[in-house]
Amino acid sequence: MGHVLVLGATSEIGGEVAARLANHNTFTLAARRTEALDGIAGRLIDSGAVAVHRIHFDADDIAAHRQFVEHAWQHGPIDTVIVAFGILGDQRKCEESGEAAAAVIHTDFTAQASILTEIVARMESDIAAGKLPVRDKVAGRIMAFSSIAGARVRRANYVYGSAKAGLDGFLQGMQDRLHGSHIQLTIVRPGFVIGRMTEGMKPAPMSSRPAEVAEAAVTAFDGRKPHVWVPRKLALLARATHLTPRWIWRKMPR
Repeated sequence: MGHVLVLGATSEIGGEVAARLANHNTFTLAARRTEALDGIAGRLIDSGAVAVHRIHFDADDIAAHRQFVEHAWQHGPIDTVIVAFGILGDQRKCEESGEAAAAVIHTDFTAQASILTEIVARMESDIAAGKLPVRDKVAGRIMAFSSIAGARVRRANYVYGSAKAGLDGFLQGMQDRLHGSHIQLTIVRPGFVIGRMTEGMKPAPMSSRPAEVAEAAVTAFDGRKPHVWVPRKLALLARATHLTPRWIWRKMPR
């Protein structure tokens, strides 16, 4: 039995991942709108969760992140963390407003880097104190979400893409720092996800739905993989993007 913290628990992917980890686990669901957590909380209990706690989490308030971690750990040590919050933003608005552009970068990069740093520090402290037992060389697990948008930033969504590119680099660096430790970090890199966040947008080739992303993510997570592309063939596309001449690349759609 473990304790799972889901940041951005109202997101479709976050909820789907949580449901696949539900059996025999305790959950702390964190979101800005805690009143919206009833549905996923009920689903987790129905799926075999031992208990479900709800707490408020404002990802953008990075000054409160350390205090949030203390609050999240009040029901005992947390061994699994799913970081599933994020925003897509409006590219056109971001081109016209520095504030709008900064808001996307703050949520999708700065806030994620901040909360991940606090979580890793707390896990390391718990491991050193013997509060998180090491089983088969692993005591703590973290899942974080990057995107194909960060593989090579496109003109059509360069604000969101640059935030994801920065986050992906941060996550890879954090993985290197954690190498040889007892904390596993898995990076999930989905393509276009058909869901609430992209409602009204034309799906891109190789699109996935939240349940498909979650299934692949949990499989990689349980298999202790450092990263996973969803779908897998996106890995080839990501490599190919760097071979495309820039004059062609700048015309690529979102």
